[in-house]
Amino acid sequence: MKKSSDVRIIVLGSAAGGGLPQWNCGCLNCTMARDPGSALKPQTQSSLAVSLDGEAWAVFNASPDIRQQIEHNRLLQPRRLRHSPIKSVVLTNGDIDHLAGLLVLREKQPFTVFSTCSVGEIIAENPVFRVLDPELVSRRSVEIEEAFFPLPDLEARLFTVPGKVPLFLEEDEPDLNVEGENTVGIELKAGSKRVYYIPGCGVMNAGLGARLADADALFFDGTLFTDREMIATGTGRKTGRRMGHMPISGEGGSLDILDGLNIRRKVYIHINNTNPIWRPGPERTAVESRGFEVGFDGMEVSL
Repeated sequence: MKKSSDVRIIVLGSAAGGGLPQWNCGCLNCTMARDPGSALKPQTQSSLAVSLDGEAWAVFNASPDIRQQIEHNRLLQPRRLRHSPIKSVVLTNGDIDHLAGLLVLREKQPFTVFSTCSVGEIIAENPVFRVLDPELVSRRSVEIEEAFFPLPDLEARLFTVPGKVPLFLEEDEPDLNVEGENTVGIELKAGSKRVYYIPGCGVMNAGLGARLADADALFFDGTLFTDREMIATGTGRKTGRRMGHMPISGEGGSLDILDGLNIRRKVYIHINNTNPIWRPGPERTAVESRGFEVGFDGMEVSL
């Protein structure tokens, strides 16, 4: 059994919204992921699970794929009739790929949902989430920078990250790189260990960079390799920055900025189906040569 000071992290899902392959996409990555003989395996939508003892787990973002993720990770499966090791779910924003999995967790099982007030209001105002029995599933809104404990001895804080409102709340052209409750990162502390999970980030500012410096592990937004990737591949009309995601490469990209922050483990997560880092090539080499890892479903990190 793990010591209580150890932090055990499982990447439940490494892909961006829609997963890999995306249901209606025939791009190179999606085609490869559908081929059983390909080295590129399907990946589910972004989520982490964290434990200090291997018994009780906190899930960070409830992916629509959460049932599949549980079935692929034995440690999250029931130990007896009507049981779950999942004790809490923490949400970073109100996007469908991070919220819809709550509807899967509706089978009369107790756990706590932590979120900002803004994300909590999205849940409260949508009647479909009433399937979560309030006598069993408690909802707790936490303030920015307020310490809370999704598991005993695991201290967490939500902090603002430049981003935008969820797609379904956009009206006309949304404000970009706004810091508020709609897009947050998560800071986790256990003993001397410090871990960050930031699946969405529009731009890296000085304050965020200073916060991440010298961290033990960072799971960071790797949605697109280049800002115009979806336009270039014919899969979309928006740049990455317009979608609220800074690119990996290029001016202002995360590869250069994060490289100088002395972070022990740097893992890209929330990777779009079009991103070339999924497969061997110059883009993946560029990432790995700088000490970054490409996240994948089932990846484990112990600190």
